[in-house]
This record gives sequence, structure tokens and C-alpha cells, in this order.
Amino acid sequence: MEPFRHHIFVCTQEKPEGVPCCPANGSWQLLHALETEILSQGLDNDVQLSTCGCLGLCDEGPILIVYPDAVWYHKVQLVDVPEIVSSHLRDGKTVARLAWTDAPAMKAMGIEHRDHFRAMLKARDRAGILPDDVNEMIRGFMASRAVLTALELDVFNAIGIGSTAEQVARKIHSDARATEMLLNALVSLKLLDKKDRTFRKTATSSRFFCEGSPDNARPAMLHIANLWHRWSTLTDAVHAGTSVALRSRDAQGVASFIAAMDRNAKERAGAVVKAVGVDGVRRMLDLGGGSGAYSIAFARALPELKSEIMDLAEVVPIAQCHILQAGLSDRVTTRVGDMLCDPLGENYSLILVSAICHMFSEAENRSLFQSAYRALASGGRFVVQDFILEPDKTAPRFATLFALNMLVGTRGGSTYSEHEYSAWLRDAGFSDIHRVHIPGPSGLLIATRL
Repeated sequence: MEPFRHHIFVCTQEKPEGVPCCPANGSWQLLHALETEILSQGLDNDVQLSTCGCLGLCDEGPILIVYPDAVWYHKVQLVDVPEIVSSHLRDGKTVARLAWTDAPAMKAMGIEHRDHFRAMLKARDRAGILPDDVNEMIRGFMASRAVLTALELDVFNAIGIGSTAEQVARKIHSDARATEMLLNALVSLKLLDKKDRTFRKTATSSRFFCEGSPDNARPAMLHIANLWHRWSTLTDAVHAGTSVALRSRDAQGVASFIAAMDRNAKERAGAVVKAVGVDGVRRMLDLGGGSGAYSIAFARALPELKSEIMDLAEVVPIAQCHILQAGLSDRVTTRVGDMLCDPLGENYSLILVSAICHMFSEAENRSLFQSAYRALASGGRFVVQDFILEPDKTAPRFATLFALNMLVGTRGGSTYSEHEYSAWLRDAGFSDIHRVHIPGPSGLLIATRL
């Protein structure tokens, strides 16, 4: 059965550098070109495009197969894409010059590749060689650190429309030799292009790491650069049982942190509003509301709703700017306060605490939940959004790693399980406690004050 008229498989199996494979010959670019061409020719509802693992014909890549016709194309180039789409996918005519029809040769090559691969695995195993995926996991920090350094030095903006390493070095006040080494590494990571001695941005780095782009993520990604320094203290933090990093709340650090949280919140806000609902909500308290993204989303969903953001003194001015830009200053207000120490207020119909509980210890969360209970009106709801662990705390992986992020960055923070959150909520007096799954790494726990 074929639900689509055609189903295309493109090999995207990555191999170690220097080993022939379809991605090394441009299969990812081919995949994107096919997707674009299929869409432009109005065939996207008739053609299913999928990636696949190794087909055993690596020297002939990129390889793509068109079903149900069972046509194998080899050594396909980007310039071939329009012809394949128009001739084969639209008109049903195979592009003969690209089709591989020598089945015995294909089978022989596939068997040879399989046997060679098995022999290599056995040899590596006998020699005690670390598996590639484990080795890559251990060394993965190298690429990350190169990109973070580029962001810290503002390399992508410094390149402009194209610059040599010496020109970039003068702009960012760095060593020319070292700068060239960094730029070369960024080329290998496909964030820069290089021709002769001139470096230029790729579409990705231009879109996400440069001033003037509406999708510029650099301010938010600088928060990840700050995390890097804390994570370097993980060994000492495990010994000590708490963060040993020097804590600072400089203006730049706060701005990058809130920028990162704002990007996350804007991505999830719609799903949170939909999951929580706005029926009966008139007064909302957004604890640690940061940029105000969630309050803004709730206010836009219900014209009668008014929300108050409570956050620290250095954060509130940032929230006020976002609220002003949204045109909601009359319905979304701010208040400076510490949710662990200061009164929360009273008679709220909804209290949201998003991406906050992981920063606190169990005792602090219990105290916060009790304060939230007192601040709600009868029938009011308390919503916790956070990374929720499975009962044995070994999954999901993001939440387990984020617990370590809290170890290196807070006095007693962690990530917690649904069982723990539910127990704290029940002990605070809440009823009707239930979990709601939403897209992304975080989930919701919603509880009601009866």
C-alpha cells in the first residue's frame, strides 16, 4: 500500500570524517532541495520525502530511491533535482541518465560494504576501541565551545559581508592567527563559508547570530556561554553537594538569561494557554514572570484578564519593556518582590510558576506552594510548568541533565518527579492535581484550591 503517489528515501547516514557516505557528498542539501522543489511544483500532497540509513552504496552517493517505482538514483547533484521532480514525480518518466539499473553490481557492492563494516566492528571491538557514539558524546564540548566563543566575541557580526581573519581580528581585538583557527573551525561546522582567504556567513549564522535579523538568538545564547563556566565546576559541585561557582547578577548576565527564557516562553506560551484554559480567569499572578511572555499570551487570549508579574528588581524593567511593546501596559502590571519571602497577595484566580521550581530546594518549593494556596481565591488554580522526571529520575534525559545544571548553578535546586510535585501540592492543601503533557521538554501540573 502506498498512501502517497511517490515515496522518496534519501540516505543521510553520517559516517566518520574521511569515510565515504552520502552526507559527505551533499545528501542533506539534496534533501532540502527536493523538499523545496516538490513544494514549488505543487506536489507536496502527492510525494512523501523521508531520510533513511545507510544503503550500502556509499561510493555512489548521494543515493535516493523512488517508490513504488523502485527506481534507484545515484550520484545525484543539486542541479538534477528540478528534472527528477518534474520528469519522474510529476510526469512519471524516469531520469534514465541518473537511474542505476545494474542490480547484480548494486547487490555485490552492498554485500561487500556490509561485510567490510562487520569486519571493522569486530576489529574495533577486539582492540577495545571506544564506540563512536560514546567518543562523540565525550568530545562534543569542542564544537559547542567553538560556537560559544564565536558568539562571545561577536564574530558573525564582525565578518560583515565578508572578511579575512586579519580584518576580523582587528574588529574584535584578538590575535589574527588564533582568530583564523576559530574561523576555520566554524567553516567545518557549516556556520561560515571560506573562499580563498575570505570568510562569509552562511544562511544559518546570518539568520540566528547577527544583529538586525528578527530571529537573532545571540543575546539568548550568551546565557549558554555563561552556563559553560558553571558546568566546568561540576566535579567540585558533586564533591560539595551544591554549587561552588561564584554567583554574580551583573546586568549583562541577567539580560542574557531573560532573553533565553523569553525565547523559550514564546515558543511554549500558546500551548500552555491552550492546556490551562482561560475560563473563569480574571486575575492572574505570574511568579518569576521574566520577560512577561506568558502573561502577555494569557492577556491576549482573554480581553478581560489582568495579570501581575512578580519578579526581582533587576528583571522587572525588562518585563516592562516587553509589556509596553505588546501594548498591554493597562492589563499586565509588574511588582518587585521575592516569591520566597514577600507576600504574594490574595484572591487570584490563576497563579503560574513557570521554569522556577527547579531553582529551589524541596523545602523552598513546599513553602512556595503553601503561599500560592493562600493567595488563590476559592476555585483558583495553581499551575507549575517545569521539567518533570520519571519516577526513577533517570528520564527524560533533558531533565536529568538539567538537574546537574541546577547543581552547578544553585544552592539546592534540582528537577523533580510528578510524584514529588503532587505530594507537595497535596500537603499544601490543593485538590484535583493532574499532569498535562505539552509539546517540548517541559510539562504542566495543575492543582485547584477548593
